[in-house]
Amino acid sequence: MLQYPQIDPVALSLGPLKVHWYGLMYLIGFVLAWYLGMRRARRPGSGWTPQQVGDLIFYGALGVILGGRIGYMLFYGGHKLAADPLYLFRLWEGGMSFHGGAIGVLLALALFARKTGKRYFEVTDFGVPLVPLGLLAGRIGNFINGELWGRATDVPWGMVFPADAAQLVRHPSQLYQATLEGLLLFLLLWFYSRRPRPLASVTGLFGVGYGMARIIGEFFRQPDAYPGFIAGGWLTMGMLLSLPMVLLGIAMMVWGYRNHPQGARA
Repeated sequence: MLQYPQIDPVALSLGPLKVHWYGLMYLIGFVLAWYLGMRRARRPGSGWTPQQVGDLIFYGALGVILGGRIGYMLFYGGHKLAADPLYLFRLWEGGMSFHGGAIGVLLALALFARKTGKRYFEVTDFGVPLVPLGLLAGRIGNFINGELWGRATDVPWGMVFPADAAQLVRHPSQLYQATLEGLLLFLLLWFYSRRPRPLASVTGLFGVGYGMARIIGEFFRQPDAYPGFIAGGWLTMGMLLSLPMVLLGIAMMVWGYRNHPQGARA
C-alpha cells in the first residue's frame, strides 16, 4: 500500500482569500489550451488568428464552467443541491461533470462558429485536441482534493483516502483517469490532427477516445453515492453517459471520411 500524499487543498492564502489547487488546475488547463491553440494557429494555412484562438478559449471556458457545474447537479449532485442551494456556487469543493461540460462547450463553440462564420466542425476539430491536457489537470485536482477515489483493492499501489469514511485501501483512480483521458488521449488527438483530416473526424475521434477511456476508468472508480450503480452492480452513470459519445464519435468519423475524403485542416 502507498501512503496518500496529503496535500493542502488550499494552494495559497492571502488573508480571507484562498486559492485552491482545484481551481488552479482549471486555470492551468485553459492556459495549456491557449498555448497549444496558438501553436496550431501559427502553422501555414491554419485559417486561424491569435485573436480567434483567444476568443475560442474564452467561449470554451464559459462552456466548461457553466455546463460542468450544471451537469454535475443534474447527473450526480441533486441531493446536495436540495440540502444546500448555495452548493451550486462552491466550485472549489469540486463537483464538475465532464459530460455536462462537454455539452456546454459544444453549445459555446456553436456560438463561436456563428460569430466567426467558420463551419462548426472546423471549430470543433481545431478545439478538441486542446482539451485532454485540461482533463489531466482536472483529475490531478481531484486527487489533491482526495475525492472521486477508486474501488477497494489489494494492489500494492492502493491508497487510503482521508475523507473515505470506510477507510478502505482503494485504487487511485483519479491518476488512472488522468493518464487515460488526459495524457494518452492528448497524444492520440495531437498526432492524428497534425495532418489534414476529413471534416468532423478529429471531433469524432475525441468522442470515441474519451468515451472508451472513461468507460475503462469507471471499472476502477467508486461510483458516486448518488446515483451509485445504475444496474447489475457494475453499470455506472459515467459509463451510461460515455457510451453515446463512442457511438456518435464513430458515426462522425464515418460521415467525415465518406463526405470529406480530401480532409480539412484541424
